[in-house]
Amino acid sequence: MKKISLWALILTFAVSLAQAQETATQQQLDKLSGQIQDILDAQAQQGKRLDALEKEISDLRDKVNTPTTTADYATRDDLKKLAEQVQEIDRKRQDDRDLILKQIEKLGSAGPVTPLPDHHSHSAPRASDGDTSAPAVPSKGYEYVIKQGDTLGLIVKAYREQGVKVTSRQIKAANPDINPDVLIPGKKLFIPDPNAK
Repeated sequence: MKKISLWALILTFAVSLAQAQETATQQQLDKLSGQIQDILDAQAQQGKRLDALEKEISDLRDKVNTPTTTADYATRDDLKKLAEQVQEIDRKRQDDRDLILKQIEKLGSAGPVTPLPDHHSHSAPRASDGDTSAPAVPSKGYEYVIKQGDTLGLIVKAYREQGVKVTSRQIKAANPDINPDVLIPGKKLFIPDPNAK
């Protein structure tokens, strides 16, 4: 009987040892299973992040490769038209320059402006008493009769050559009723003498 008891004891010990090992193995399997599940979840999260990054990169490529509006870029035709417009403007500028040079030559060859009359002083035309906005004009000056081809600039130049340091602005102020761009021959101008007191 001792043998049976011994075998029973060994068998019981072996069974309990097997159960303990099975429990430990089961715990290890559960632990490994949990770790595997964590790794799979982390992998799934990484996959989602990678998908999101791929989509963002794709969207950025699309934005870079396609303009958002037509105002962001110019085509070759746009640049060609712009170049033609610049050339046209330059041609017009050159034509204007040539015209101005011809007009200057024409004015230079027209001869001098009628010389100053003898230094007869005249009083400046008075503004009406109610007109207080009239600029201050010297009360002494000269009377000048406009000749064909005269311009305000030529008249000022002729008087300056005679020592009267008058300006176009002073003549305009002294003659508010004239159009300085269209001087009518035969009309009289008052040329103020800024040197007169």
